[in-house]
Amino acid sequence: MFLFSEGIVPNKYRRFSETSVSERLLDSMFLATIGLAYLFALVHMYYSHQGRDGETGLSVKDVEIAYYGQSQKTRLGAALDGAMADNLESPEQKKIIENWLKTGKTQEGFNQHVAPILNNNCIACHSAESGMGLPPLTSFKAVQELTHTDSGASVQSLVRVSHIHMFGIAFILFFVGRIFILCEMKPWLKRAVVVIPFVAMLIDIFSWYITKIIPGFSYVVVLSGALMGISLAVQIITSLYQMWFFKGDKNA
Repeated sequence: MFLFSEGIVPNKYRRFSETSVSERLLDSMFLATIGLAYLFALVHMYYSHQGRDGETGLSVKDVEIAYYGQSQKTRLGAALDGAMADNLESPEQKKIIENWLKTGKTQEGFNQHVAPILNNNCIACHSAESGMGLPPLTSFKAVQELTHTDSGASVQSLVRVSHIHMFGIAFILFFVGRIFILCEMKPWLKRAVVVIPFVAMLIDIFSWYITKIIPGFSYVVVLSGALMGISLAVQIITSLYQMWFFKGDKNA
């Protein structure tokens, strides 16, 4: 107590070698769960964006279209080539909706041909009751709003997703980082690995808005997202390794 009151702090920091088995088990389960959740997030991102450019798989062009849009397509038409394609029962259903878009988008045609398809395949997620924040497809008026030129994600939707990402991911990075700082390595390297995912996350989010203006900026979205994922993986893998297998200098 005397040392601390005099402003003298011992040059000693906790390391994994000093933690109990119970604490390491708790940290390991948390890191494993976060790692698995991130993999599911990547799969979700793949299915949300892939195919927007008309080609199979996820590409930088798909990301560009998601934020910048396509002047030659409607929002609904772009969705049919992307995230909505796998939710339809058959290619014929897609052709029915596309034909409706090309032949006047009348309410009669909607009620007769399009609404049954949407009711059976889409409104479980695309409705106010779902709470998912997706554009509703429950009425002719609501769907009509999606038949205009595809201008990409709206600023309103980007703001909503941005604050969710910042709050949620910041907490994840903080707790993973708190565990990671128990590793034994060069201080400058540890500090860099802890800071990089936060910086990458901010660059990624702000790149969404820039891509709405400059479509080529989609490359920054992809690279910054990849950097955040890689740095998070490095922290998780390194922490798990040092937690259970690494025998180092306790004073490092």
